[in-house]
Amino acid sequence: MGKIVRVKKIWLFLILLSTLVMASPKVLQSISVDNGDLVISFDRDYNKKAIRYFPLSNPPRKVFDIPNTILSKKAKTNLVYHSNIRVSQYKKNIVRVVIETSKAYRCRTYRPLIDTNKYCIPLPKTSLVPKKHKSTPKSHKSHKSHTVTKHTTHKHTATKPVSQKASSNKVYKNSKDLIVIDPGHGGHDSGAIGGGKMEKYLVLKIAKRVERYLKQMGYRVYLTRSNDRFIKLSNRTRVADRKDAKVFVSIHANSVPKRLRYKAYGIETYFLSKSSDERSKRIMARENAAVLNGAKTSLSKNVILELLNGPKVVQSNRLAIDVQRHMVYYLKHHYKGVKDGGVRSAPFYVLAGANRPSILVEVGYISNPKERRRLLSSSYQDYIAKGIAKGIDSYLKNRKKELDIE
Repeated sequence: MGKIVRVKKIWLFLILLSTLVMASPKVLQSISVDNGDLVISFDRDYNKKAIRYFPLSNPPRKVFDIPNTILSKKAKTNLVYHSNIRVSQYKKNIVRVVIETSKAYRCRTYRPLIDTNKYCIPLPKTSLVPKKHKSTPKSHKSHKSHTVTKHTTHKHTATKPVSQKASSNKVYKNSKDLIVIDPGHGGHDSGAIGGGKMEKYLVLKIAKRVERYLKQMGYRVYLTRSNDRFIKLSNRTRVADRKDAKVFVSIHANSVPKRLRYKAYGIETYFLSKSSDERSKRIMARENAAVLNGAKTSLSKNVILELLNGPKVVQSNRLAIDVQRHMVYYLKHHYKGVKDGGVRSAPFYVLAGANRPSILVEVGYISNPKERRRLLSSSYQDYIAKGIAKGIDSYLKNRKKELDIE
């Protein structure tokens, strides 16, 4: 009897403790700007639905009230370089975030799928005004001198001849956003093989066509490889972060065992996420196996899941939809029997390291004889490349409209 009473007391104590923990104010530990988003980090999971936000005018600004929260001292000081973003302990248990902009804007806030203790607010570029610009304004004379120097540099860059080999790495002033295109595999890693044809050569040809179309649209483009060489997966995504690319697109060709080669065909686009879809799991296992060099399955899975980049899952999904839609549109207008494999999610290793919207495009099945013949034709490659480029352009334009960036 005494044991039962003790067990009940312990049970009640645990329930009371749990209630107190849930009711106690959360601590806003840090707030920072990461790749165009304002990232707010709490000491534990936070329900984003509890956050109330509304616009104000004169000047235009967006206000976010975060209830049951206390602002840490560290969080108060790490936004000194952004004068248009203010954070304060508005009331005893309410933290207020105010974002001033040149005009009103709309945004979709989100909580990362993995980092559930974070809350992300997409920012317009106009909100990032360094404080030093206000505290130490430059004189008219100094500004004029800076403008002349910049113009001279730009003129020199434009007239300097650029070799074909270095074209993918060239940075042009006053051009649009940078896009990183990753032709899969390369070197000793041939990728899938169908009818004696290797995936690594096919995807490189398509990637170069994508590069050409994007440059015609005014974008800057970086190819992770421009010839037949192997690039480590970590280096492919690292370059996208180092160069602050807007999106990362990895291009691949699909394959299945011989018994299924006539049944499986179509174009598919993947974004990074956990997946329960059997086809996604099969393709993910094949692509990841090429880069994990025989690592244990359990270890590989754990590494990939740890690297899942929650904050960009939503945007990666949108990018995948735009690219898939445009590829299918161009191919169906010129070829019969084109199969839309749709947009799918899977934990691809090549996408895990990129801290930006990232997708993997499977341009078709090199194992399918009919689709392989099409994939090897220059016209088919061209329509795929045009679809990828147009899809990227569509996504970026829609994203800028959403953030109200001119």
